[in-house]
Amino acid sequence: MKNYVAMAAFVAVGLWAWTPTTAQAQESPAEAQGIPATVVVTVEPRKGKTVPEISQDDVMVFEGKTRDKVTQWTPATGDHAALELFILIDDAATQTLGVQLEDIRKFIAEQPATTQIGVAYMQNGIARVAQNPTSDHDAAAKALRLPQGIVGAEASPYFSLSDLVKRWPQDSARHAVLMVTDGIDRYYSEFDMQDPYLDTAIDDALRAHVMVAAIYWPDVGHFGHSYWQSYWGQLYLADLAEQTGGEAYYIGFTGPPVSFSPYLDEMANRLSHQYWLTFLAQRPKKVGWQYIRLRSEVPNVDLVAPRKLYVSP
Repeated sequence: MKNYVAMAAFVAVGLWAWTPTTAQAQESPAEAQGIPATVVVTVEPRKGKTVPEISQDDVMVFEGKTRDKVTQWTPATGDHAALELFILIDDAATQTLGVQLEDIRKFIAEQPATTQIGVAYMQNGIARVAQNPTSDHDAAAKALRLPQGIVGAEASPYFSLSDLVKRWPQDSARHAVLMVTDGIDRYYSEFDMQDPYLDTAIDDALRAHVMVAAIYWPDVGHFGHSYWQSYWGQLYLADLAEQTGGEAYYIGFTGPPVSFSPYLDEMANRLSHQYWLTFLAQRPKKVGWQYIRLRSEVPNVDLVAPRKLYVSP
């Protein structure tokens, strides 16, 4: 059975002073022979709803203080629009999630024909696939069901995400996951940002080029109304989304959101303003992670991308 997953991480883009003299100083023959790397970038307005037009010359990629050469900037439209999106729902969520299923079905129905949608449920640390990614959006919508709402149905949402990502076959499409969960890791009780299972899930998603977005929804049991637990769960979801180029929604509340509709609309809008970015990454001395950041001098724009890349010499 084919299983897919999607990638995401958030890189906020601010103003960056850059002059032709500095650019020429940074570019060298060694950089010209760098390692081609490709990531998906979301273009967002900092304020308002009008998304600025961005050209290849408007995009700058940095590793530390070194500027990398951008070789390609292609809109994710037409022949490059393919997207595989998995909706991953926590099976320990309260069954009141049922009131949101119609919003999710509407979101599925509105996606373009170039988007294949799958549905899976988090159970005991694995992702149980109810529907593999398909262009038959009616079939994907019918795969949605009420969560089991059983305490213990989810060991850790990050185990399930890693499981889904590791079974995702590589291809030329964009990949994304929308997680619906409280984000609480019941296997880690230190209440800090050093959760090893979260870090592993982030690395797994980044290696698979999967963008992750999340909508908070409480689970059954005590944790479902514990401010302390839900606070950390939402921080974990925010970190996961930021690192992979996605977005986390409904941060800062313990109760469930009234409607998923505004979050799903925003996600659909983000997916419709994405680009394939290829640049020459610095050649490392050994295999490992290299941090990147994107900048543009175009006013009122943020470029959202994965925070780091796994690069080999």
